[in-house]
Amino acid sequence: MPELPEMETYKNLLSPFIAGNKIVSTEIEREKTINLPAERWMREIPGQTVNGIERRAKHLIFQLSSGNVLLLHLMLGGKLYFGYGAEKPERTAQVTLKFNHGTLYFLGLRLGYLHLLTPEQLQGVLQKLGPEPLDAAFTRGRFEERIRGQRGRLKTVLVDQSFLSGIGNCYSDEICFAAELKPSRTCTSLQEREKDRLYAAIRSVLQEAVRFGGYMDMPLYSGDTLTGGFDDRCRVYDRGGEPCTRCGSPLTGTKLAGRKCFYCDHCQK
Repeated sequence: MPELPEMETYKNLLSPFIAGNKIVSTEIEREKTINLPAERWMREIPGQTVNGIERRAKHLIFQLSSGNVLLLHLMLGGKLYFGYGAEKPERTAQVTLKFNHGTLYFLGLRLGYLHLLTPEQLQGVLQKLGPEPLDAAFTRGRFEERIRGQRGRLKTVLVDQSFLSGIGNCYSDEICFAAELKPSRTCTSLQEREKDRLYAAIRSVLQEAVRFGGYMDMPLYSGDTLTGGFDDRCRVYDRGGEPCTRCGSPLTGTKLAGRKCFYCDHCQK
């Protein structure tokens, strides 16, 4: 599932293509992907200009000239592609937005969605999300306030979107590895120096992942060389049985609270 770095990469790369441009037409292959009857969607979306794109947690927010927004959550298996019909990957697009200079394809949205919302509706959807971990306002003191009293296991807490927004399976494991902490540790067992390492790891791992384009395996457009660049830089995620890059011991792959979990049993304490 795309997480904060993947959605931030999409936002940064897609904005120059569509910000300030008008949606000429739209197509719907799967009506369950949208939140309106198809007839109303076809009336309201064409003619709208995308004024800009924002990201909140794992969502992209397309600001429309009407004042409303399109809220995207890719969920498991969802991807974006921008280009022309001949370039489109051999996958079904549940929704498309056509511009004069190309088409934005929303692919694999069997669980994901693209909803047209008013600003008030958007606020209702996003209000339960925790802080953005890369915001300047997310200080060490703010982190202490958030983690104080958390009794769950470290991985479970990190992927809780009401605790922090945007972290999922992949980056929770990468963060725990960078902080040298087992994902199964309880938050109440963490000492102050371990909290310091954890806070620093949250920031550094996500910043690195954004810098290298996240781990998505499909380019956003023809010639895109950034998207997916972090995949080869993952230290533990999906690398069960491979040698640890820090100590050489075989990495452990297991499940924790029903989620895939990867770590080094030797150097994560």
